[in-house]
Amino acid sequence: MRLKKLSFAKINLFLHVTGKREDGYHELCSLMAQINIRDELDFFFEGSGIRVTCDHPLVPEDKTNLAHRAAALFFHTCKKKNRPLPLDGVSIHIKKQIPPGGGLGGGSSNAACVLMALNDYCSTVFSKDELMGIGLELGADVPFFIFGSPAIATGVGERLEKYSNLPDLYLVLCDPGVPASTVDVFKNSVFRLTSGPDYNMNTGLNALLRGQGVEGREKLHNDLEASACRLYPEIGSAKEEMEFLLKRNVYMSGSGSSLFALFSGPETAGKAYELLAEKWSQGPKKVFLTSLRR
Repeated sequence: MRLKKLSFAKINLFLHVTGKREDGYHELCSLMAQINIRDELDFFFEGSGIRVTCDHPLVPEDKTNLAHRAAALFFHTCKKKNRPLPLDGVSIHIKKQIPPGGGLGGGSSNAACVLMALNDYCSTVFSKDELMGIGLELGADVPFFIFGSPAIATGVGERLEKYSNLPDLYLVLCDPGVPASTVDVFKNSVFRLTSGPDYNMNTGLNALLRGQGVEGREKLHNDLEASACRLYPEIGSAKEEMEFLLKRNVYMSGSGSSLFALFSGPETAGKAYELLAEKWSQGPKKVFLTSLRR
């Protein structure tokens, strides 16, 4: 049997680091939303064991792949909780569109997609909350993709509060052509940690929602951007060029490297996309025209 599922990317509309825990993880306050850039995952429920393949050369196909880890954890948890399954294994093929290492949650989205697909195929052996708990073992972003709605994320990103007041937003997004390491970006960041999550959340929301429109004058913030630009100068130079060409603010998603500009209508976003696509038709940069998912 073959099953096809879509695995969507996300952006962090703002991201503030609010503290550091004793275990070394940082606490965050971020507004996260899925966007219409997506991978396609094909599931083949036949044979035994787990096999993952991908059409992107930078994505591993071994046990380090998050999709592989998600399937293994699903089977392990079912066995641990004595929940019988109608299958012994799965083969997964990933058709990649989400840039790896771009701060768009591609690996986490794939992992969440695997958990949800296996859960559906197995007649919902886990509730949504249980599945989110399993996802958290794989990474802090995984529960968000299972949650399925725009959300204010706090803690290490696992505490999610649904946010329903986002205006319709269109994005021109750039992959600068260099993947960023989340671990390295955090290690090389200097955080002031002078304000709490409530302050940071209200600051970001007020900037984004003022007038219920986005015309390039909003002031959003990502505490990881300075570190990412120091480690990967290509991110900073691409951001400067985007801001110069588009005449509006440009932001980085997550720990980088993807950059985005916000628009309130599809026409202005489309013109901006065409400008960048023509300018960067040669070279490593890739440009996407997309929108928020509800």
